[in-house]
Amino acid sequence: MRSARLDRQRSQAIVEFAIVAPVLVLLLFGVVDFGRLIYVYATLNQAVNEGTRTAIRDSALLPTNGDVESSVKQHAVDVSLANPCPNGPIDTTLIPGSNQGWIYITEPDAPASLETLSPALENAPGGQIWANSNGSCSATNPAHDHAPLQVTIRYNFVPITPLIQQVTANHIVLSASATYKTEY
Repeated sequence: MRSARLDRQRSQAIVEFAIVAPVLVLLLFGVVDFGRLIYVYATLNQAVNEGTRTAIRDSALLPTNGDVESSVKQHAVDVSLANPCPNGPIDTTLIPGSNQGWIYITEPDAPASLETLSPALENAPGGQIWANSNGSCSATNPAHDHAPLQVTIRYNFVPITPLIQQVTANHIVLSASATYKTEY
């Protein structure tokens, strides 16, 4: 008699666990995804700050887009970044690939449209060479006279949890930027 009652209680516990376990696993993976999101966002913020510091420094050789890109990539550990149109325009309608980001070096409050002629607003480090627009990329106009420069990263974060992927349409676009005045 006592054994049958214990068997029923054990069976009930197994059924309860079978109902609750998927929710607990989903919650666990949600916490892991949220931790990854915070890590990536903090990494992007640190990388844009270091990239902007590189862009504004005054030295014998003024920095170029390549110097800024290298600095950002060096500080963005475990984050895949590219530089398709380094001096803009920042097109918010386009989304980078899964778990990838784009680096932009522009003037603060950069226009979303293409800047076709040099001199446009100062949108490049002082060591960069002047250039007219190229394809869908804005013209390059090196900064001078303590002009402000902004480094921006747009990153497409994709959660690892399938249910969260479906809820977020398989991407969360993170954006980090920093603006400093040049020292030259």
